[in-house]
Parts: sequence; structure tokens; C-alpha cells
Amino acid sequence: MKVVFLKDVPGSGIKGEVKEVADGYAMNYLVRQRLALPATEQTINQLKARKKAEENKKARIEASLASQANDLNGKVITLSAKVGSRGKLYGSITSADIAAELNRIYGLELDKRKIELSEPLHELGTFEVIVKLARSHLPKLIVKVVPQEEE
Repeated sequence: MKVVFLKDVPGSGIKGEVKEVADGYAMNYLVRQRLALPATEQTINQLKARKKAEENKKARIEASLASQANDLNGKVITLSAKVGSRGKLYGSITSADIAAELNRIYGLELDKRKIELSEPLHELGTFEVIVKLARSHLPKLIVKVVPQEEE
């Protein structure tokens, strides 16, 4: 009997696969446990429609990530901090500070965990920071740390 697997079944098939299995195994185990359905024209069409919907969703997510990467790439953020002697900061600039500034200036909501800093910034200067949106989307920001003006 031909069945369409709804879930991965070790040793038998993977989700979405159409495969010939023994009648008893199909009816008594796979169909009863809702692991598979008989491979009728209707179930195969539903499977194709589901795969197409998943592909469309992946394409939309990929386009969204590409757009966000283009928006972020090359952006310049200026952060001010209190400075002691010899250009060292009293505190530090963290990925949370960078994410908050991105949101404040550009309105971009970004999780602080996506901003890759090997360690917080402790001195004045210009730094290139990588934002890890996905494996293939790694835009770079320019972060300028300047002394805070005293009032």
C-alpha cells in the first residue's frame, strides 16, 4: 500500500515522502498513529500544496532578511559615554546599547544577541560591528564612541 508520511518514522520514511509499505503496517500502525495517510490523489495534492506554501514562506523570510541586511549595512551609530583620562570609558558600550540606539535613530527593532561583539567597547574610537541576521546575511555597522559633552 502506498502511503504519504505525515511525520518522520525511523526506518520507514520521512515527512512528506510517498512510499510503498506493507498493508497491515500501514493500516494498523501508520494510519492509526496518524503518522501517515493512504496515498490518494487528494492527499498527494495536499502535500504538494503544503510544500509550495512552505517554499513561499521561506522565500518571504529570505527577502525580509535581505531587505533588513541592506537597511543595516553601513549604518553609522554615534554613542557618547563618560570618559576618564587616557580615553578610557567609565563604563562600556554593550550590544544592548547598540540595539537601543539603532531602534531610537532608525526605528529598527533588533535583538541584542544578534549584534556580535567579542567584548564590550571600553574606549573611544570607531568600530566595525557585525550583525548576524542569518548565516548568509551579515551586515556591518559602524559604531563611533565619542566623549560625552559635559553640561
